[in-house]
Amino acid sequence: MTSSSFQRTIALPAPVCEQAAQHLEQAAHRAVDGAAIPLKAFRAAADSDFILPAPIVEQAAACLLVLATETAQTVRPSALRATISVALRLRDAVELSHQPALSSRFW
Repeated sequence: MTSSSFQRTIALPAPVCEQAAQHLEQAAHRAVDGAAIPLKAFRAAADSDFILPAPIVEQAAACLLVLATETAQTVRPSALRATISVALRLRDAVELSHQPALSSRFW
């Protein structure tokens, strides 16, 4: 029996991907560690129907939360809320991808 490397993917709405790419660009500009890989993936997401590997989405969420922390004192509250909102939407998508499609109570 061989093991295959199955990687979970997440389909995200186009606006979320576009917002994430914008914020990730800011994170990369500020040299947030690890922002370059998800930035590249989110920029190319339109080519793959906005389907991204779960680890990339999780990394993007973490980078955006770091960006929010680093810029909390220097940006407008609305900009900070926008960054955090996108990060939380990405994190929630990752959490949903870890849940089984059906719960055991249906069996």
